[in-house]
Parts: sequence; structure tokens; C-alpha cells
Amino acid sequence: MVYFLKFCASFILPPGIFFLLLFWISYYVYKKIRATKAALFIFCVTFSFYLLSTNLVAGFLIGSLESVYEPPKDIEGDVIVMLGGGAFADTPDIDGEGTLCAAPSARLLTALRLYHKLNVPIILSGGQVYEDTGAEAKIAKRLLLSLGVPANDIITEDKSVNTTQNAKFTSKIMNERGFERPIVVTSAFHMRRAMLNFKNFGYEAVPMPTDYMSSKRRIFHYTKLRPQSEALYQSVTVFQELLRTKVTELTGR
Repeated sequence: MVYFLKFCASFILPPGIFFLLLFWISYYVYKKIRATKAALFIFCVTFSFYLLSTNLVAGFLIGSLESVYEPPKDIEGDVIVMLGGGAFADTPDIDGEGTLCAAPSARLLTALRLYHKLNVPIILSGGQVYEDTGAEAKIAKRLLLSLGVPANDIITEDKSVNTTQNAKFTSKIMNERGFERPIVVTSAFHMRRAMLNFKNFGYEAVPMPTDYMSSKRRIFHYTKLRPQSEALYQSVTVFQELLRTKVTELTGR
């Protein structure tokens, strides 16, 4: 009963309510106005957006990106490189202001666990992308310090605002310090583009994907057909990632 109520509620709240409205409009155009082609167009566009808003489709799409790289069984490297993914500058925290968003928080946890496992330095890569966002590397450094990582094992790269610059600026740091085998920590869906960028700057990095958004097990449940804004966001994320990866392949940026 709980699942059924959730399923029904999703069509009362956005985005489900809008899909119902658009399906009704397509029916009205077909029945009352007799504009068959227009009705079919509205229906097909609406149905496409509906599917992209379901966990059934979004999970498949994001899973296809997340499965490109698997975490290595035997991790070896001489430096951990954690890529940024968003931060807030003025949000309150335990020991100051500024917090990481969900994705980089998951990356930070993985980087910290790798640090304790391998005892190699961590490079935190990520600057202030917008005027109202936080300087990611600086915030991440404060968090690592509060978690007991010594300052001399933390290197910050706080100028980059995208993945290409992550790779470019950290490559410069690694060249200067003699690092040869970076372990790149980023979200699983983002790993393919990250690895491509590091390769463009001369590094065969070790992939350490984290922050998974889908399960490898494909088990169907009818609630996966309910429309959700989070699922639509995941679908859009996949298309953005594919587009940006293609641009990197064509331009090297």
C-alpha cells in the first residue's frame, strides 16, 4: 500500500502533474481540434520526457556511464587527486563556514579512506566556479584537516573551474613534485571524461570511481515508473556528460 500511495502521489506533484496535463492536451487536440499530427507530436514529446523522469530509464542511463570504469582491486599510486564538484561558501559548518555539496563530499570520503590505506599525499582540485559558490579545494582542505590529515599531506589546486582545468593544473603540480601515478577520485558517471582529460595531459591515471547514483542490479518495480525530478536530473546529467566528453574528444578541452 505504501508503494502504491507513493506511485499515485507522484502524479499529483510536479513533474507528474504536468505530464498528466500535457497528455490531456494531446488528447484534447486529437479529439476536439482533430489535429492528429499536432496531437501525436505533443504526446511523443511528453512521453519521452516522462520516460526520462522515471528511475527505470534514468537508472539505466546513468548506470551505463558508471560501469565504464571499475575500482581497481589492487590500488597503487603515488598521489590521490580528488576532483571538485560544487561547494557553498557561506553555509555553517562545525569549524567554520563553507560546505561541500553531496557529490564532492562522497569523493572526499573516498579520498580520505585511500589516504589511510596508501599513505600518499592528496591533491584537492577545484576553485570557485561562480561568485556565490565556495572555493572547493580550500573547503575540502579544512575538512581533511579536521579529520586528522596532516597539512603537509594536503595540496590544494584552487584555480580550476571545469574538468579540463582540473587535469591541466593538477598535471602541472604533479610535474613539479615528481608524481607519476595519480589515483583520480571522482563520481562514477564523471570518470570517463576525467580519465580522458588526464590522458590528454600525459597521465595514465588510476580510476577510483565513487558517488554511485544507480545500482548494478536491475530489478523492476512498478514504482520505478513514477515520474521524479531527481530522475530527470540524472537523465540530463547523462546527456550533458556525453556531450562534454565528445567535445573533449574533438577539441582536447
